[in-house]
Amino acid sequence: MSELLRIDKLSAGYGEAVVLHDVSLALGEGQTLALLGRNGTGKTTLINTLAGATRQHGGSISLGGVALHRLSSHQRAAAGIGWVPQERNIFKSLSVHENLSAVERPGRWTPQRVYEMFPRLAERRRNLGTQLSGGEQQMLAVGRALVLNPRLLLLDEPLEGLAPIIVEELLRAIRRITQDEGLAAIIVEQHPQAILAISDEAVVLDHGTVVHADRAAALKAQPEVLERLLGVSR
Repeated sequence: MSELLRIDKLSAGYGEAVVLHDVSLALGEGQTLALLGRNGTGKTTLINTLAGATRQHGGSISLGGVALHRLSSHQRAAAGIGWVPQERNIFKSLSVHENLSAVERPGRWTPQRVYEMFPRLAERRRNLGTQLSGGEQQMLAVGRALVLNPRLLLLDEPLEGLAPIIVEELLRAIRRITQDEGLAAIIVEQHPQAILAISDEAVVLDHGTVVHADRAAALKAQPEVLERLLGVSR
């Protein structure tokens, strides 16, 4: 398996405030990484840094040999980053279909394929973003990232605040995107067991540094380690 993403000694944050300290990790083509940690440990900052939305103080990031840390956020999207932030960032004044077609790039992921994965969006393709439920907005945010036809999908707490039935629907979609379609992904989530079950690798952050890295299945099978690192009860 060839390497897709490499992060070396990355330090980054907001303005002069450094949140990440000497973070290093690698991810192969088609692999999924569960990015875990308690609140405020730097998970979102790492996702935002990969997308180009923070200030980088040191280190390097490469995607398929391309030096991402030298690129602006829109150049990173063109280089293969698909980003679904916590805020979703859909165009709420546009229809579902306009949201997808406005950012579509050539490739296997088209608006029609997004509709096949999320039939709710097909039913609401003419609805404005403001007329969608929270779960539908999240589906649209994922769809917008997919039609960029990225090499790496970044999902920042995609299940947060959603009803259980929508959580199950999104988990099935993420599993299809990553396991069946082979798209590499980094997923931040507060509920580790759900994400570890569909991930290949796992990294735990604490105070902006990597404190644990392992195969996702191995970490999932160690509830005592999850409890110690994340405060997850057995």
